[in-house]
Amino acid sequence: MRDDPLIRALGFLGLRRGAVTKALLLGVGGSLSALGLAALSAWLITRAWQMPPVLYLSVAITAVRALGISRGLFRYLERLATHDLALRAMTTARERVYTALATGSPAYSVRLRCGDLLTRTGDDIDEIGNALIRGLIPIGVGVTTAVAAVVVMALVSLPAAGVLAVALVISGGAAPWLAARGAASALRDGSRAATESAEATTTALWHASELVVARRRGALLATAADADRRHLAATDRGRRLEAAAAAATPLAMGASLVAACVIAIQLASQTTGSLADVASGEGLTPMILGVLVLLPLSAFESTAPLTEAGLQIERSRQSAARVMALVDGAHADPTGSEPSGADVAVHRGMVEVSADGLRWGRAQRNVLGPAGGLDLDLRPGSRLAVVGPSGVGKSTLLLTIGGLLNPVDGNVTCVDVSSRSPVGLRSAGCYFAEEAHIFSTSVRENLRVARGDATDEEILDALTTVGLDGWVARLPDGLDTTLSGGAEAVSGGERRRLLLARALLHPAPMVLLDEPTEHLSADDATGLLRRLLGVEDDLFGPDRIVVVVTHQLPADVGGAQVVELAPAVSTR
Repeated sequence: MRDDPLIRALGFLGLRRGAVTKALLLGVGGSLSALGLAALSAWLITRAWQMPPVLYLSVAITAVRALGISRGLFRYLERLATHDLALRAMTTARERVYTALATGSPAYSVRLRCGDLLTRTGDDIDEIGNALIRGLIPIGVGVTTAVAAVVVMALVSLPAAGVLAVALVISGGAAPWLAARGAASALRDGSRAATESAEATTTALWHASELVVARRRGALLATAADADRRHLAATDRGRRLEAAAAAATPLAMGASLVAACVIAIQLASQTTGSLADVASGEGLTPMILGVLVLLPLSAFESTAPLTEAGLQIERSRQSAARVMALVDGAHADPTGSEPSGADVAVHRGMVEVSADGLRWGRAQRNVLGPAGGLDLDLRPGSRLAVVGPSGVGKSTLLLTIGGLLNPVDGNVTCVDVSSRSPVGLRSAGCYFAEEAHIFSTSVRENLRVARGDATDEEILDALTTVGLDGWVARLPDGLDTTLSGGAEAVSGGERRRLLLARALLHPAPMVLLDEPTEHLSADDATGLLRRLLGVEDDLFGPDRIVVVVTHQLPADVGGAQVVELAPAVSTR
């Protein structure tokens, strides 16, 4: 039971016992009010038919009004309590997932596809929250109400209580279970298709211009359309099963009502000899007959939603499995050689990095690099440019040199220059991705991401070095200006220069830059690359190693090493 992913995920939500109990009690209160209203209304209607003095009915009339008001009030308060509980739980879950990814193994995080990550942290966590609103709370309310209804019916007629119990088990137990089991495969297929659709859609949105140039947009859109069709087909299969299971409730209700009427007729015949004597109050009274008929109608109100609750539990279980796999993968250290993410301290001394027979890739089936591997020798002040067409593994090589991905073959080592002691690659390097995040906060805090103790003077110097001094001067609040919307608040070129300013402020001795001149004009890109490679006005100085991935290599690279990636790898 503890291995059930939904149970693990519910423990991951940080649920407070008091809040869960409050939501459950409010739901039970609403359902019991409805149950009591049905039973008391049945008694009142049949008792009023006998036309007693109105004073005899005043207490019952007042109680019916009270129960009618309390039912609506309890249900309203239950909605507020369950939604507040679920929203807080989903917020906690997302925070913990983000923390797990941030403090876990970077080698795992960088392998995640954007669409897959978006689905798991968005829709899947929402589905786990829905397990509370549409699953567990309704199940708890339904079970409690069903037991209460059977107990009340047993006080009237044991055979009728037995029939009602069987009908409630079919409506609230068997039908949801069968629907959930039958829909499990459809839900899995739909989730895979939804993830593929999200991945294709996000790729089409974020890389539209590149796809147009490569003439691959049509194929990607076709992939998205095919995934949408498969998602729709899987959803249709699940809906058909859900509709079939939902039919069990009215059938069970009808059977229960017919059985109640038959039992009432039998009781009346056994106790009075004729149905005409029922009106006189002998044997089976009209009030009891009303309860036998109307009580099941209210009892089934609480079990009718349980078919959807069963399907929701299955959807939430599969979503929980994906979310918990994300968390477990983030904390799994593939090498055990370095502590997880946030525990890695930056090494501030000069280092030497060497690669021997290096081959790289994100999976064993996608091995990149020459058959004999790639050899590198990077010392303080070394500059390395990695060039080649899209898809040949430039960024993957950068991640491997930075220790964020494990080599497929060969090895990469790093040692401190002065002590010759080994240094972790993740401690020595700072990796700046092509689409690194710009936060919706001030310019100052966006740069302090790289080094929290950077002063305003150091930040302004870095911005001036990368050519953003004029841009900062035009901002209404200078460094305090909030970049609302993150990357949307700046142009593509300004974003690249901001990320480069972060790299300047970062204290790590090895800087890994992925496409740092993308979205710049040709002249600006050439000039900036010459500075990055140390041809003129070196940006990073003689103590730091700089590795640059680019498509725009200048004609003159000075003393920089160049690795050209293609079907075969060459070094010059």
